[in-house]
Amino acid sequence: MVRCLIIAAIAVLMCESTSIAAVQTKTVTYKHGAQEFKGFLAWDDASTEKRPGILVVHEWWGLNEYARERAKELAAEGYIAFAADMYGDGKTAEHPQEAQKMAGMVRQNVDEWVKRATAALDVLKSQPQCDSSKLASIGYCFGGSTALQLAFSGADLKAVASFHGALPVPTADQVKKTKATILVCHGAQDSFIPEETIQQFRAALDAGGADWEMDYYAGAQHSFTVISADALGLKGMKYDAEADKRSWARLQGLLKEKFSR
Repeated sequence: MVRCLIIAAIAVLMCESTSIAAVQTKTVTYKHGAQEFKGFLAWDDASTEKRPGILVVHEWWGLNEYARERAKELAAEGYIAFAADMYGDGKTAEHPQEAQKMAGMVRQNVDEWVKRATAALDVLKSQPQCDSSKLASIGYCFGGSTALQLAFSGADLKAVASFHGALPVPTADQVKKTKATILVCHGAQDSFIPEETIQQFRAALDAGGADWEMDYYAGAQHSFTVISADALGLKGMKYDAEADKRSWARLQGLLKEKFSR
């Protein structure tokens, strides 16, 4: 009988431990100006210690399940991740034309674009689990260019990573203000980003002495990290498992490098 009770007690403790040490998520409603936004927070509650914070910025589709899953993956790696809502009210798009319009409305005013990203970063910094001295931002497609614009604004970030994102060419002043190490993960066959823009982007970073790295993935097209890209049937957008795996590993290496200091 005693042995049975001990075994039962151990089983209960194991179940409790499993329920505690798990990735937790919640929707966080916040405001920028008069508009309401609905972001997605993910963290592992196995520890109560503060940890580095990662801002995740969605593709032009809006804050969908893909961005949420990336936030959860980062949480499982020991970070606290906040997926921003760049459109407000958690709006998402189903069709490319709608997504293009929504992203275009944000992009047309760079100052407002950066303020929206900054508002989301402030939400992340305010979380009790977040070590606000260790911050980074990553983004996909529209989100990649958002992460770059945030870095160019002088935000206090250790690193930014853009995955198959547009490459806004920074001014000399923007490069001078940049504190983050920049990682650009780019599909070598990405027809969405003109080669001329790539060269202008690289030249601007070099001229300003920025700390940057651009990784090309052979054969990879636009949206190479997005498993559902093929289902869209859009020319030039295709998932590439190897490029996805390698670019994610490179991100992990960069984050460990920056946050171990």
